[in-house]
Amino acid sequence: MQSSDGRPTGDGGGPDRAPGNHDGQEPAREETAYRDPWYDALASGWGEGDGGGVPTAPVPAARREDETGGGARAAAEAYLEVQRSAAFQEVRRRYRRFVVPAVTAFLIWYVGYVVTATTAPGLMARPVAGAVNVAMLAGLGQFLTTFLLTWAYARHARLRRDRAALELRWDTQELTRGVQGGVS
Repeated sequence: MQSSDGRPTGDGGGPDRAPGNHDGQEPAREETAYRDPWYDALASGWGEGDGGGVPTAPVPAARREDETGGGARAAAEAYLEVQRSAAFQEVRRRYRRFVVPAVTAFLIWYVGYVVTATTAPGLMARPVAGAVNVAMLAGLGQFLTTFLLTWAYARHARLRRDRAALELRWDTQELTRGVQGGVS
């Protein structure tokens, strides 16, 4: 039997058993490879050292603070410098100027709906049109305001913050690249 990629799948004894290997001997290394056609071993990082011709990159050992030569501290200083900059403060101010009032208004609207539904059931049961009552309209209004708020937030971010945030990201990368000696 063959899998969808044309490789033999074995005799049903599991993915690590070679065909006809029932004597308990260790199968060859190339026969123990994972044979699932839907599993991309190279993309996931597993199985790279299985003799398939793909060299395995060595994993670098963790560096201690004294081995980095102060590069980590310098990079941290670069990030702090960007955080203290007027451009970063402006992006944060624009974010807060939109989010704080929007979240406050939405929470007041939501809590008002819940409190009204529990304290004034007669008002919420009042029919508006046929079987539709005030509670149903208010509940659907919750969904509508959620979608409107999401749209307004995305629009505000696109028009007022995204460009400035991308420029800050670029500046941060340039500062850290300079700290690390030109290595990206």
